[in-house]
Amino acid sequence: MSMTVTEPDNGFAALPKLSKTLLLIILSIAEFLDSFSNSALFSAIPPICVDLGISNSNSVWIQSGYQLTFAALLLISGRLSDLYNPKWVFVAGGVMLGLFSLGAGLVRSEVPLILLRALMGVGAALTVPSALHIIVHMLPDPKSQSNGVAIFTASGAIGNIFGILIGAIFVTFATWPWIFFFITILALIESALVLLLCHNVRRPKTSALDHMRRLQKLDVIGVACFTVTSGSISGWDSAGVIAPLIISVALMIAFLFYETRIPAEVAVIPPVTWSYTNIVVVLTMALLPYMWWGSVQSLLSWYWQEIFEWSPIITAVHFLPIGISAIPSAVLADQLRIKYGFKWLLACGNLLATIGSILLPFGSSHSAYWPIIFPGLVIGSFGISMTYTTANVAVFATTPPEAAGVIGAMFNSALQLGCAAGIAITTSIQTSIQQQGDSVTSYRGRADGFWFLMAVTALIGASGLVLMKNITQHPMVQSEVHGKDDISSVKDEI
Repeated sequence: MSMTVTEPDNGFAALPKLSKTLLLIILSIAEFLDSFSNSALFSAIPPICVDLGISNSNSVWIQSGYQLTFAALLLISGRLSDLYNPKWVFVAGGVMLGLFSLGAGLVRSEVPLILLRALMGVGAALTVPSALHIIVHMLPDPKSQSNGVAIFTASGAIGNIFGILIGAIFVTFATWPWIFFFITILALIESALVLLLCHNVRRPKTSALDHMRRLQKLDVIGVACFTVTSGSISGWDSAGVIAPLIISVALMIAFLFYETRIPAEVAVIPPVTWSYTNIVVVLTMALLPYMWWGSVQSLLSWYWQEIFEWSPIITAVHFLPIGISAIPSAVLADQLRIKYGFKWLLACGNLLATIGSILLPFGSSHSAYWPIIFPGLVIGSFGISMTYTTANVAVFATTPPEAAGVIGAMFNSALQLGCAAGIAITTSIQTSIQQQGDSVTSYRGRADGFWFLMAVTALIGASGLVLMKNITQHPMVQSEVHGKDDISSVKDEI
């Protein structure tokens, strides 16, 4: 169907099977790029800092600048996708991501690079919730929808895990700007293909005042991300951290109260959202996956390169067990979910992640890699990947399709907040140990960071086991499906 045709929502369900399959693959690139944009830079940050003269304390903003704007804009993007045409939200975000990434690869100065990284986060924030909205409406059949969301989720895990390897390859055999050029190429290609393949949909018009009301919500998550990032740099007892922390809590309370006082159709998070089954528990679970992967990569990558004197590509190869175990875990979770339900799969995933985390504090030497670090990475990543995949499907299992954009945004906000908080807290733990007299080459601070990671994983896992209601099937079967053309499974289509 021509891109100029306008269909009522849900026109996405009427797309031909081939178009749906292609769109699912293309939309999944958005989740891949979001994860890749962070993990690929673990190998690139050391040479970037050398080339641009960036200090160790300021280098954290190369990562955090992206995470701050990405997390801050997700809720707005999700609501825009629910209220307007998600096709144009996605295309705008993809083009922005591609162009700003091109700029990041061309600049040779600290401040412009950090600024462009923040602008890349703006573009990426527009693509992820809109992609999820399209997938949920494109695949109204419960089984197909679950498989589609699982594939989308798995692409994020692949980007997170293999990003560090691809980044190391670029750093070793080319130069670090090629990481940004790679993002540019994929982002512009996906935008063009979505523009060609996706329907337009009719949505009710909303006033400019409503736009301003939504934009006022940007400060809540943005201030929270700024706080946890600054805490790892300036110390948690500094005024520059305490003040934003208090402000972010106050803003969050005011934001939630304000949302209850306005019509649901103009609320960023309609109050009814919090009444959906398991929504709070699943969003809490969403804090864990990127926290675990990000903290492990952050704690080990510098140590391996500087203390073990491994090259970026050798370091990346030693992270491969994370990817090797994560992919089969996602596939297995998809098969077991129907039989055992979301609750027990999440409990199993968190238990395995906890066990893997217990091993990592003992990996201070070269000789400890194979007997300790390797099984810790395999078991931990297998478990956290099961949690990640299951939680991402579970969050849509009890929520209506018309809320897909904002639900996807809330889930991804939790992922990013968990990542930012995990890296900031484990870095602070490591810094505090060094201030007690340990040298920068000591592993004790990193070991304590891993113990913190283990404790958080176990605590959230136990709370989910107690509070979550078990569901084995997708209850949100939609009654209005245009073109229900025997979509038995996305996997069959692919």
